[in-house]
Amino acid sequence: MNWWDDALHRATAEVILVGALAGLIGVQVVLRRLSFFTMALTHATFPGVVAASIIGVNIFVGGVAAGAVVALGVAALSRRQGQNAAAATGVVLSGGFALGAGLVATQNGFSRDLSSFLVGSVLTVTPQDLVLTAVVLAVVACVLAIGARPLLFTGFDRTGARAAGFATTAWDVVLLFTIEVVVVTVVPAVGTILALALIVAPAAAARMWSHRLPVITALAMAFGVLSGLGGLYVSSRWNLAAGASITLVATATLLLSSLLVRIPGRAVPA
Repeated sequence: MNWWDDALHRATAEVILVGALAGLIGVQVVLRRLSFFTMALTHATFPGVVAASIIGVNIFVGGVAAGAVVALGVAALSRRQGQNAAAATGVVLSGGFALGAGLVATQNGFSRDLSSFLVGSVLTVTPQDLVLTAVVLAVVACVLAIGARPLLFTGFDRTGARAAGFATTAWDVVLLFTIEVVVVTVVPAVGTILALALIVAPAAAARMWSHRLPVITALAMAFGVLSGLGGLYVSSRWNLAAGASITLVATATLLLSSLLVRIPGRAVPA
């Protein structure tokens, strides 16, 4: 039997790739304080993947298309005078999830396939899902490496970024679209609802251990991978839902880091 024919083997490879991918993009989400926006994207992705499933299109295409529209819409609303970015994002969060629920209601009951989009079903990932996740991981790593300097400038000193000649709005859109691609990619593993925790928790935990971006990034990816593997073990050991187990382990990693860094006499490295 081929190694990839075993569902547990595929799930193990997927959680490793997804954990690294979530940790990588999570650093940008945490440092730029985009957690609420990312949560809105996870909810807005739901109608996209549901619609794609209904019409027979790849859920990755449907999710990315829906997320791209939402990302551009929120960016446009937040730039208009009198509009509040948080308010616009909150409306999108509720509206997107309501649209997804409405689409589900048009079907004959809430099928198992559609419910897996909410909380994931990592044991059912296909070899094609693995290839897609690996490709997205490589592309996201290249985008963040190429755009490291402009993303750093636009994230912490927008005035300085403009003075240096960087197109701040364009780089904002690039980052938001990259976050959306990651959100859609992790759907098979943890679903749209639980994706936020896997993206934010490892990066937030890593942020407590260092102030250096390369160290934070490496730790976030490591914590993401460990969360995926730990969650998969918990799921198989106690027969729990894999997506929920992965999310709980990621949350536990954040809580444990929070406790450890408060130990008297311990200083966070520079």
